[in-house]
Amino acid sequence: MFKGELSLDPSEIRKDFPVLDQEVNGHPLAYLDNAATSQRPLSVVQAVEDYYDKYNANVHRGIHKLSEEASEVYEHARTKVAEFIGAPSDREVIYTRNSTESINLVAYSWGLDSLKPGDEVLVTEMEHHANLVPWQLMCRRTGATYRYVPIEDGGHLRMDLLDELLTEKTKLFAFTAVSNVLGTINPVKELVDAAHKVGALALVDAAQAAPHMPIDVKEWGCDFLAFSGHKMLGPTGIGFLYGKEDLLERMPPFLAGGDMIREVHIDSATWNDLPWKFEAGTPNIAGAIGMGAAVDYLQKIGMDRVHAQEHALIKYAMERLAEVPGIRMYGPPPEERGGLVAFTVDGIRPRDLAGILDTYGIAVRAGHHCAQPVHDHFGIPATVRASFYIYNVPEEADALVNALLEARKLSKSRDLK
Repeated sequence: MFKGELSLDPSEIRKDFPVLDQEVNGHPLAYLDNAATSQRPLSVVQAVEDYYDKYNANVHRGIHKLSEEASEVYEHARTKVAEFIGAPSDREVIYTRNSTESINLVAYSWGLDSLKPGDEVLVTEMEHHANLVPWQLMCRRTGATYRYVPIEDGGHLRMDLLDELLTEKTKLFAFTAVSNVLGTINPVKELVDAAHKVGALALVDAAQAAPHMPIDVKEWGCDFLAFSGHKMLGPTGIGFLYGKEDLLERMPPFLAGGDMIREVHIDSATWNDLPWKFEAGTPNIAGAIGMGAAVDYLQKIGMDRVHAQEHALIKYAMERLAEVPGIRMYGPPPEERGGLVAFTVDGIRPRDLAGILDTYGIAVRAGHHCAQPVHDHFGIPATVRASFYIYNVPEEADALVNALLEARKLSKSRDLK
């Protein structure tokens, strides 16, 4: 039985998420796949609907009422996001499709223009593929060297190796704030400071941090930060890149076309001001507007309370999961992780286990979670991941454990046959 204290009242919050009020296979839905994507509150859905119903128009291009209104709300959403992460200026917030595109923007715009043979890019073994593959490709194309910080079996980075791995050759240190498999909360400011000490830039993948804890890019001091809207109550197809203004000014455009130009002649072109220099073509206007509503929702709650709520939930969930025979949980203890846990159960393949859980109405993720090197480190092909958010309740952790115990019984009965 849950004996902790929740900072929020999930029963009130869940009223804003009607998708959660349903049964799956005759059981109440327990949505524990929030690290993949969150659900959206009614206010976000309504903001998107209002755009399409009331002032649908392209932004920045029309001298008419609908376009002016759409442009105003679209840009106001950018300002909200800038304030949410503590950016000094909304000129430093670039709209993208997702964290992946944000990191690729830096790789292709900054990387192709800056990296050369003899330079080094440093990543970590716990990165999502989106913060590995772009740098592998850039190093191949530019002749730079690709290196990584290993993890230790407890799920932390090998901080003792930083002085060896970060050198005057390092031009960029790209790392996650929170691991999407291990849940590890990394010491972001310490890592940024270590990069700057050797003259390197620091890029933070905040896809698993921005939805769950306070972020202040001024305090962290990072040069770039990437995150996605769909993991933090917003629509799909909208993401963000924060970059220090002086860096963004020096970087060439990533994509070329409409809206990112100032002038175009038959044989030449000049670029628009920030942030639009990096936003070619018609953007995801509805997604940006919905994201503004999502930021409003989270700001009203308070990110400190969001983080405290998830800490209480993951602590309880891990205590209960420890009751399951044959389970192995990966990563650090609850006080050092975000609101997710990846695990395996002896004798049951993760994909089969996720399928069994679905028959009990429990939605989890099974696989390598686009972080195959983490699984390679532990010598396993896949894990099951349960991830919590503001609308989850302790009873859903109980349901998860009960279903796992039933899965164990089923597995043993099959073995006997």
